[in-house]
Amino acid sequence: MKKKSVAIIGAGNMGGAMAANLLDRGWAVQVCDIDAAKVADLERKGASALARPAQAAINSVAFVVCVVDATQTEAVLFAADGLACMLQPGHTVLLCPTIAPQVVESVAARLAERGVHTVDAPMSGGPARARDGSMSLMVACAPAVYEQQADLLQALSGKVFRISERPGDGARTKLVNNLLAGINLVGAAEVLVLAERLGLDAGRTLDVIEQSSGQSWIGSDRLRRAIAGDYAPRAHVTLLEKDTRLAVEAARAAGFEGPLGARASEVFAQAHGAGLAALDDAAIFKYLAERRA
Repeated sequence: MKKKSVAIIGAGNMGGAMAANLLDRGWAVQVCDIDAAKVADLERKGASALARPAQAAINSVAFVVCVVDATQTEAVLFAADGLACMLQPGHTVLLCPTIAPQVVESVAARLAERGVHTVDAPMSGGPARARDGSMSLMVACAPAVYEQQADLLQALSGKVFRISERPGDGARTKLVNNLLAGINLVGAAEVLVLAERLGLDAGRTLDVIEQSSGQSWIGSDRLRRAIAGDYAPRAHVTLLEKDTRLAVEAARAAGFEGPLGARASEVFAQAHGAGLAALDDAAIFKYLAERRA
């Protein structure tokens, strides 16, 4: 059987892991990224390299945008050498970044003017889960587009959540999830710093938390690394800084302001300002541990 082809624009931690997963499953994968080393690594695994997004094969099943933010999304789609200049009516773009819902709506409307479908499909779970296909996808698109892309969505994720038919609702769901992730991470870091200040062993305290009412997935994942002093970036501090800021902005636009979200968002911004932006977001523990009252 002829391999199905997909183009992935953005081969960072998540996009690169998605590409490797699809290659293992027999897909023909094209990749484009400003980091030549990441593209070369995927070429060694069997991917085809694109110098710019507009070189993506016109017969691709879908075009996956997996960049960091709205600015990069705008560039890879609508710049002079972006995807939009070669997209044809009936093509489908998967939007995987965590961006504001109104940006998703705007992108979807502009693509629809060209007859191009949009799948609002933000992801969650981290690079390891993207690599083995067990990450979550929060999907909002028309039912017919979903059915058309079902094979790709199922290959990318064993946990596909169909949110609605309205692009933008996937982004809304992701912001709600990531605000809670940010709150949980700040809370987990705070209590383990407290444990150490009380003379407790942080690792043993986390053992207890993981089997008790304070457990959270992101707390366990990040704080195990933090206790070991491992801050090599899997997800930079700047990502949850951005995501929590967008979530708080969405909340305020909806006329809601909770007691924790804005405060957690401030902590990520403060960690960035303290010089930790390029570290893994587990460095929230480091920031709080070194902060003086």
